[in-house]
Amino acid sequence: MYPVNIISILFQLIGALGFLLYGMKMMSDGIQKSAGKSLHRILGMMTGNRFSAMLTGMFITMIIQSSGATTVMVVSFVNAGLLTLTQSVGVIFGANIGTTVTAWIVAFFGFNFKISAVAIPVFGIGYILTVIKKLQKQNIGEALMGFGLLFLGLDLLSKTIPTLDANNIQFLTAFTDKGTLSVLIGIAAGMIITVLLHSSSASTAIILTMSYNRLLPWEFAAAMVLGSNIGSTIDAVIAAFGTKVNARRAALVHVLFNVTGTVIAALLLHPLLALVDRLVPGPVEANITFHIAMLHTVFNVLNTLLFLPFTTQIASLTEVLIKPKKDETPDVYRLDFMETGAKENAAAYVIRAEKEIADMTGVVTKMFDRIEFGFAHRTSEFIETQMESLAKEEDYADQMQEQLSKFLVHCSQLPVSDKLRNNVSIMLRIVDDLESMTDDCYSVALLLRRSIEKDMTFAEEDIERLHPYIDLAHRFLSFIRENINKHLSEEQLTIAQDLEDQIDVFRKNLKKVARKRLESGADVKSELLYIDLVRNIEKIGDRAFSISEALAQTQ
Repeated sequence: MYPVNIISILFQLIGALGFLLYGMKMMSDGIQKSAGKSLHRILGMMTGNRFSAMLTGMFITMIIQSSGATTVMVVSFVNAGLLTLTQSVGVIFGANIGTTVTAWIVAFFGFNFKISAVAIPVFGIGYILTVIKKLQKQNIGEALMGFGLLFLGLDLLSKTIPTLDANNIQFLTAFTDKGTLSVLIGIAAGMIITVLLHSSSASTAIILTMSYNRLLPWEFAAAMVLGSNIGSTIDAVIAAFGTKVNARRAALVHVLFNVTGTVIAALLLHPLLALVDRLVPGPVEANITFHIAMLHTVFNVLNTLLFLPFTTQIASLTEVLIKPKKDETPDVYRLDFMETGAKENAAAYVIRAEKEIADMTGVVTKMFDRIEFGFAHRTSEFIETQMESLAKEEDYADQMQEQLSKFLVHCSQLPVSDKLRNNVSIMLRIVDDLESMTDDCYSVALLLRRSIEKDMTFAEEDIERLHPYIDLAHRFLSFIRENINKHLSEEQLTIAQDLEDQIDVFRKNLKKVARKRLESGADVKSELLYIDLVRNIEKIGDRAFSISEALAQTQ
């Protein structure tokens, strides 16, 4: 074949792919616009049921014809806190099944009749709907135009590929009879094509067309289909850049699911192909498109059935693999109580709650560190670098209190000993005190911000007097963090009492000095704000002593 002809065919392929990809995008966008609110509402109403999550992901992907769009939607929903990480696992599994519909559409209609006879009229109808504004069917019209372009691209693809021969794609055909190496190269080729096209549906259509025209043997085409499943994760990975920790974990779920499933399928490729041969009647050569469509479906269904029982464990694995970035707190806290009915698990639930309480103590400490920064740098820098984080952490602590309290109530209803039930009751009290401490920290931060914004001035000696007072509160917090979930001895409780007494003495002295300054004509607003700062820090000490007393009562 002459170079000019090769270049001509190459441009025709690029044009056909352009129609195919743009048509898919238009169709997906149009459907999402027309049914977007309903689809979002369906996702937003998801429950913890893994089966309903899977069916939802499958249903949405079948409608919008894009697993990439579904997984990107899932990542964004997890990022916004509308879906939990565990719920997202089931939706992603379902999306992989839903995307197999495209292969069946191509197998049934792509090669059995003149597509352009339908594609062009459908495009025309869609265009009319977009132009006539009174009909208010622009989104449906866009979807129809996309549908028409998609099939027009498929028609062009099916006409262009037969003009190729094995020599033109020698970089692939040279490796189709190398045994295991062929499978690996096929998987890599399918993955690369899908990554480049950003669409497993488009790459599957190409594989179907090439196989239909006898350019790819059955086993190599099957390997490429498996590889396309790995490549399809690219959209979720890209969507996860710059998102919160759970959104990144949701993207990792998609990668782990597809990569692990592909590895297992590659190891069991011959039994898998034999199963497909049994399900599809007739010789492979005569029904290659249906064999590929069936392979795509069987692979994703079996993969989902294999991993669906382990959605919670998969979510936990991603939490281990992807840790929050420095100073990153997830916006939405979730602590689900999953009772198995086994009596021996009661203590395990309490241990889990203790771990969460330790984490909540860490949130309090982090917030106090931020307000310490505010006292040391009472400038706009504090507002710019700390206030947003403080607000998020305070909100997160509120969620922790709600979820942990529910969890502990469930624990108290389990068949546990009186000793353990008493400890659970004490833990509830500690959770309340910790949440109150975050409220106090945020109140101090708001007072600091007001003093900066109003340009209030304090005497240098007044700020100096605050430093040992704040340091005492910090020492008390450190004491609580070191001993959280432990029984306090009488000696340790005495240490806590001593810290509490010292904070009280400081508070009285600082308030007395502030009142004297007020009587001598000092700025009223500044002095009242100073007194409020002193009082809120003293509240933190009170909560810390309350927690100390609670810990001393544990058994």
